[in-house]
Amino acid sequence: MFIVLANVSPGDSARVLTTRFDDEGTPLGVEYVDDLAQFVRAEERQRPRWVWDDTARWYPALLAAGVRVERCFDLRLCHVILRNSALTARSTLARGERNGWDGPAGATPDDSRPPAAAALFTLEDEQPDAVRQPDPVAEFSMQQAAVAASAEPGRIGRLLAAESAGALIAAEMRFAGLPWRADRHDQILTAILGEQTAARPTKLQDVLDVVRARLESPELNPDSPADLLRALGNAGLTVTSTRSWELRKLKHPAIAPLLEYKKLARLLSANGWHWLQTWVTDGRFRPDYVPGGVVTGRWATSGGGALQLPKQIRAAVVADDGWKLVVADASQLEPRILAAMAGDRAMVAAGAAGDLYAGIVASGAVQTRDQAKVAMLGAMYGATSGESGRLMPRLAKAYPRAIALVEDAARAGERGEIVTTRLGRSSPPGTPARRYDELVSEAEASRARERARAWGRFTRNFVVQGTAAEWALCWMASIRRQLNDDAGGAWLTDAPHLVFFLHDEVVVHCPAPAAAAVAAAITEAAAEAGRLLFGTIPAQFPLTVAIVDNYGEAK
Repeated sequence: MFIVLANVSPGDSARVLTTRFDDEGTPLGVEYVDDLAQFVRAEERQRPRWVWDDTARWYPALLAAGVRVERCFDLRLCHVILRNSALTARSTLARGERNGWDGPAGATPDDSRPPAAAALFTLEDEQPDAVRQPDPVAEFSMQQAAVAASAEPGRIGRLLAAESAGALIAAEMRFAGLPWRADRHDQILTAILGEQTAARPTKLQDVLDVVRARLESPELNPDSPADLLRALGNAGLTVTSTRSWELRKLKHPAIAPLLEYKKLARLLSANGWHWLQTWVTDGRFRPDYVPGGVVTGRWATSGGGALQLPKQIRAAVVADDGWKLVVADASQLEPRILAAMAGDRAMVAAGAAGDLYAGIVASGAVQTRDQAKVAMLGAMYGATSGESGRLMPRLAKAYPRAIALVEDAARAGERGEIVTTRLGRSSPPGTPARRYDELVSEAEASRARERARAWGRFTRNFVVQGTAAEWALCWMASIRRQLNDDAGGAWLTDAPHLVFFLHDEVVVHCPAPAAAAVAAAITEAAAEAGRLLFGTIPAQFPLTVAIVDNYGEAK
């Protein structure tokens, strides 16, 4: 059963109109609800799938009221997928004009709704056209029709379910928060950066004094690219940017301390004391995750930088007394995904023993593990020169199906075509390379060809990274389900629960006695995610799992 939720009117945000559908999409009736939390708590016994415009708008209030839901259907996230997927390209939804549902995936209400929209659903006789909002019931019906008409409804349906489950997980992780010791964070910052002062921390200032002295620029502001370029030029150093990779090419006594300064300054700006005061409250870090925030389906964040927590501060992530952190990351995820997508049994077999790169060496394709890694990264990211380009023919000979898959995706991108992940997320179309007549300069034609090649590199990786993101969603959804099943009705934060996610890594906060069982559940969930995506293909997705007191101990 599906239950569609919609606010009745912008002036009465507490009242909700609910519309029920059976599993075949037949409407069963409507009901006005004044106490949504009580209603949802009661209806959860029937295991409905809640249908709403944005999980980020509806679910936090339910969690705050002590109510969890098992399943949902996030219309905005699903609309973006169905609008762009090759599997639903002929649907009314995909071929219709863009509308209020076409905001960015995972957008919060203020990001994409019309200015008058405090609510998403209104009865036509209750509001004038100027404030009438998109109808979630009509949108849900259109989405269901798009899935049903797809050549592979099971495939795209699984993606929509996984995407919606990810939205629930993101909201729950924000609600629960990542355990964080502010005192430990302060100690780490002080040890690395020095004591806080009105200007810069003492150790950072000491490094800056060395840079200024060696560049003979006593007033240098190294945080200003223009000022730094000028100082480097005055020292006889020719450089076009202040990026670290370019500075490393220079030979001068000031370069080493300058690189050290940039490293320390990055920590201060990204995760320094201001970050600590802003984002850590009551012993918890609560980032704003954005599911589907990247075109490949990867997550992003709209604040807090959760997807870029540096190793220096991970020791501040400390489990509560009597609890543990179970940290798991998938080893060599993207090349394993490629092997399974392509059905390349030889590459799947190379990874069966554990280390895929060592398996590639054992197959005789290359001589060293480093060569295997360089060649595989080149295959997935389109590096055609240097060591990677030299090794590519060997990789193609050993694993023709896997290499053909990414090569075909690259050629499709160069032609301006879209490519599609395992479950059905499609890339944006590119601009095809084409022939140019004599009126077009060779420089213009060359730039056009380079743009096409660049887009080909994007589509080459899109199919792999996007499918890896789908695997991660299925992995987390399975973890969440297993933890819920084992919780015995306990509230979210009183039982093992997900608290962190980073592309191919998860962290679960759990009572110490449950840690071993949680580790086993996470491992089984990885295997289940593989089966959901790849069926009987014997691909393995091994994990590195650690049971620790603080996140820094896991690496």
